[in-house]
Amino acid sequence: MSDSKQPSAEVAAFGRDVAILRAEIGKRIVGQAPIVDGVLTCLLAGGHALLEGVPGLGKTMLVRTLSEALALSFSRVQFTPDLMPADIVGTTVIDENDAGRKEFQFRPGPIFANIVLADEVNRATPKTQSALLEVMQEHSVTVAKTTHKLEQPFFVLATQNPLEMEGTYPLPEAQLDRFLFKLHVEFPSREELHTILDRTTGTEVPQIKPVLDKQRVLAMMRVVRDVAVARHVQDYAIRLVEATHPPTPGRAGAGPDIVKKFVRFGASPRGAQSILVAAKIQALFGGRFGASVDDVRAVAKAALRHRMILNFEGEAEGVRTDQVLDEILRVVPETAGASKPASKA
Repeated sequence: MSDSKQPSAEVAAFGRDVAILRAEIGKRIVGQAPIVDGVLTCLLAGGHALLEGVPGLGKTMLVRTLSEALALSFSRVQFTPDLMPADIVGTTVIDENDAGRKEFQFRPGPIFANIVLADEVNRATPKTQSALLEVMQEHSVTVAKTTHKLEQPFFVLATQNPLEMEGTYPLPEAQLDRFLFKLHVEFPSREELHTILDRTTGTEVPQIKPVLDKQRVLAMMRVVRDVAVARHVQDYAIRLVEATHPPTPGRAGAGPDIVKKFVRFGASPRGAQSILVAAKIQALFGGRFGASVDDVRAVAKAALRHRMILNFEGEAEGVRTDQVLDEILRVVPETAGASKPASKA
């Protein structure tokens, strides 16, 4: 950007539009500010979000509210054990054309929308979940050797119940890796519950109106890509991802003792990509045009918690990936070669 004033103007416009969008969502969604910002981060990064929490916490309501606040097409897929891949991506059927001749025609599935709610995604079988692999990574669907491109922006927001609940299947690792963030939806506070009850048990129903259109969302996504990242900040993100990997034959582990003891597989390169683009958005949220180490730290857990696989010992002892990441963030120095605190298992 040649004009030095242009970045500051774009940052200000970005922050203003995000504030407008947050306010519109806040008409219906009470609290949950970190979750709302996490979802907006995934949308503006061109990624996808996975929300996990017990039923009744407003996960589906958040997605519906976001779709109403944006002038984008929206569809919802309710994942059930009998759902088939064709029910999601679409299928080819034999139909008659205007001349009366029969021909194959592609009938698009609900995945062909700008915002797709994959509701209770872990209640479908792995076979059906795999239908999302191509579309989430390449934003396209291949049916009968024909590839159909999806309109941009394309954003999948999936909700899932904790695996301890009845009728759930673990998501395949390849699918989990395609989510930019995994966000944990927590139970609201007492004051937030009062507000929720006031809004939902009375006669007034908050109405949501579109505040941003497709072109503005795409423009904001382009601004994100222009945000500067210093080399040492990028290096810190890389070292965090490296620290999630336990030692393997021919490769020493860079992580603390808790990784060596409880982690089977670490995060993929997509984890580093997710951290960096999310850190850029975190900087824009703060009114800055350059990502910092603090921005990387702020997004690291959401970007990496679903990309780490614990070993048998970790699962048996009830270790959570967030515990491992807390220790990684504690011991990995901000500057390569600097001294670090002693690791604890």
